[in-house]
Amino acid sequence: MNTAPLATDSLDTWLDYWSHVHVTGIDLGLERVIPVAEQLGVTSPAAKVLTVAGTNGKGSTTTTLASILNAQGYKVGLYQSPHVYRFNERVKLRGIKVEDQLLIDAFVKVDQARRACDLTLSFFEATTLAAFVIFKDQECDVWVLEVGLGGRLDVVNVVNPNVAVITNIGLDHTEWLGDTIEKIAFEKAGIMRPNIPVVFGGKQQIPQAILNKAADCQATLYALDRDYFYTLNEDGQSWSFASAGTTLNLPTGSLAVDNISTAVAAILLSDLHVTQEAIAQGIHNAKLPGRFEIRQIKDKTVIFDAGHNPHGVEFLLKQLRNFLNYNKQYTQVSCVFSMLGDKDIQSVVGLLKAHIQKWNIAALTVPRAAELSVLSSALTGQNVEIFDNVKLAFQSALDDTNKNQLILVCGSFHTLEAVWEYLQECQ
Repeated sequence: MNTAPLATDSLDTWLDYWSHVHVTGIDLGLERVIPVAEQLGVTSPAAKVLTVAGTNGKGSTTTTLASILNAQGYKVGLYQSPHVYRFNERVKLRGIKVEDQLLIDAFVKVDQARRACDLTLSFFEATTLAAFVIFKDQECDVWVLEVGLGGRLDVVNVVNPNVAVITNIGLDHTEWLGDTIEKIAFEKAGIMRPNIPVVFGGKQQIPQAILNKAADCQATLYALDRDYFYTLNEDGQSWSFASAGTTLNLPTGSLAVDNISTAVAAILLSDLHVTQEAIAQGIHNAKLPGRFEIRQIKDKTVIFDAGHNPHGVEFLLKQLRNFLNYNKQYTQVSCVFSMLGDKDIQSVVGLLKAHIQKWNIAALTVPRAAELSVLSSALTGQNVEIFDNVKLAFQSALDDTNKNQLILVCGSFHTLEAVWEYLQECQ
């Protein structure tokens, strides 16, 4: 499709257009993006920029950062991906999803700029640049940016951050980023810039690639369990943050404390004025669909979690064990499960199966879906029931679950999306 839509066309028309402009959906590298970004004037914003990379926890960390800064009264532009239900979720102003027309107007500018440069853009590149255009035009005080894939060659990296955050490093997207922790860490470390603070929030040994990049940039590295710490309080409702010269008592909120503490560390290292009250309020307000999201549906307790790799599932299980420890009425967990075929299904199932008494599985209806035979093979020896689709798998779990059982929906954002669609249809 060569003819661009008009500013009066729908958002769906524009999204379809961007999915056809470039030959591939993922094309890492900044050679095509930088000239267009410079044409748009978004590479060096007047705003403060906090950029977050990592394998897992980026969404929770960016959500918490934006929520705290919004609570302080800053005008915050938040960019995240992927979306769960509507594309507009990727771009928020003051915590609110942008309207279609704001996105469309930005798409017009991005398309004009890329044509002026005689370049193509992938869907992700074009939509990310559109978010930057919106933040610039709306004169946001702070941009909070979530890296899509890797860091060094991701389109988000065309903007220079004032603070860089790397949540953790795990083996995911190995076909794009490399097949070792060090190779992946090298890509994530690409968001660092000279003489800025860098926060590493992984509960793991700091990869050498991150240490090397920080040294090269003369960037000061602050690491979890080395330079900042958190301790859960016995009440289960609060926790303590500690770093050199700073101790804060804060609410737990609804997101993982690992990621909340990393966001707090980044806030404190920025030169933005933020009070303890705003930090506490921001943590309380921060919500994110699909990150250990607990909902009551037809008097049943359902937990949605988008963990789709071993590192993410380890994190999920840590939260699940904590939840069950405080809610001892739940003695069994049934799981509505499906995954993408290019993920490490064996490892994910290996972590989960000791905690799951019943599995309801189905194949996803997306191009990269794992075949049902692959899912079944990984679950050999487990109590498994197979369904034609995820919606039926969830409906059965809802019907069969008693008050002592918990339903866990996990394996992929697409698994969660299918259940959410079912719930929308039931309303």
